[in-house]
Amino acid sequence: MKSSKTNWFSTILIAILAVGVLIPLYMAINISLKKPSEMGSSLSNFFRLPKILQFNNFKEAITTTNFFQTAFNSLVITVFSVIVVVLFTSIISYAIARNMKKRFYRYIYYYLVSAMFVPFSMLMLPLVKQLSFLQIDNKFGLILMYLVFQTSMSVLLYVGYLKNITTSLDEAAYLDGANSWQIFWKIIFPLLKPMHATVAILTALASWNDLLLPLVVLSGNGNSKVTLPMAQLVFQSQFGTNYNLAFASYILASLPILIFYLFAQKQIISGVVNGAVK
Repeated sequence: MKSSKTNWFSTILIAILAVGVLIPLYMAINISLKKPSEMGSSLSNFFRLPKILQFNNFKEAITTTNFFQTAFNSLVITVFSVIVVVLFTSIISYAIARNMKKRFYRYIYYYLVSAMFVPFSMLMLPLVKQLSFLQIDNKFGLILMYLVFQTSMSVLLYVGYLKNITTSLDEAAYLDGANSWQIFWKIIFPLLKPMHATVAILTALASWNDLLLPLVVLSGNGNSKVTLPMAQLVFQSQFGTNYNLAFASYILASLPILIFYLFAQKQIISGVVNGAVK
């Protein structure tokens, strides 16, 4: 019987990465529970534990950002973005993956994937002008933009996963009288569950945390349409930043997406184990 040996290089590397993640998290929680007078200018003050826990920072952060309204705006945009991206890109990817031998579909695939290399800064001004001209510089236009910007990565992931699903399933269903739509919705779509979770998480992170795109699209729609990241700009002024309230607000904002990730984690791990994410 072979004895398992510890891979110390991998263990140490994982430990270093874990510490690299935990330190910013510790600082965020620590700062959010302090008084402004405890901050100081020394780096050690950021790591020193608070004398008295200031849970009032969270209450004030909720009031200052109108948290429930702005979080609801972000939630609506995020949920619909996830639904639209998962539905549209999975359909497109299925068509591409099953016809990859044809030149036309290969070109479509490379065209969609190549869009990942186009920086947003090049598209920002023409994008805002076009949305304004079409009168969709609102939540609908914002969701449409998330579909556009998430298509490249989503298609790349879906097509890679679909290559692992044998075409014999399609052929058997076709012989039983099913058409392409029935094959996709009743057989293929349920099998893509791990990849749905992965794409949903990536899209949710991109839309929930995004500041720049809502800022340029929704800036003229009034305070009732402001998203949570836009509302958090209130903590930054010309003369300084209220770090205590800002970090309290950031922690509150991270909770919904963290809960969503915990629910989808099992499916994401399943996708990784099956070689979907490479």
